[in-house]
Amino acid sequence: MKDNIQFTKANNINELAQMADEIWHEYWPCLLSDEQINYMIDKFQSEHAIKEQVSNENYVYFYILLNGKKTGYIGMSKKENYLFLSKFYVEKDFRHKGIGTKSFEFVKEFARTNNYNKIRLTVNKYNKNTINAYNKWGFKTVNSVVTDIGSGFVMDDFIMEYTI
Repeated sequence: MKDNIQFTKANNINELAQMADEIWHEYWPCLLSDEQINYMIDKFQSEHAIKEQVSNENYVYFYILLNGKKTGYIGMSKKENYLFLSKFYVEKDFRHKGIGTKSFEFVKEFARTNNYNKIRLTVNKYNKNTINAYNKWGFKTVNSVVTDIGSGFVMDDFIMEYTI
């Protein structure tokens, strides 16, 4: 049987925040301290943060489903001149199975449907596997930035862009 990858709008914000918490605590310890992970979850991926993003920052979230099972999520924000791919996470057991590539095809189609010709994202400068995936998909690094996110924490990122 061929794997069936689908996308559905993430309307249950509590469930989405729980998934984000689990994935972030599994994925980020090799690059960030527990304190920064917890701070960033609260600031960017908690239930209240996601509600704020959806209500006031033009965000939309989608679950990534493999054969009907939620395996990850995507968060995008509609900006004036580009689509911002803000969140793109797949659960550990489902990585390296082509789900990311299929998900990026979905993101590109979402961008086209919403009349964007650019997709932009930020990625941690030390997140080599993810940077390699974005490069493989055709993203180009256009800038680097260190962003103070409060409480003594910073995000040290590359800004990458994909032209449709």
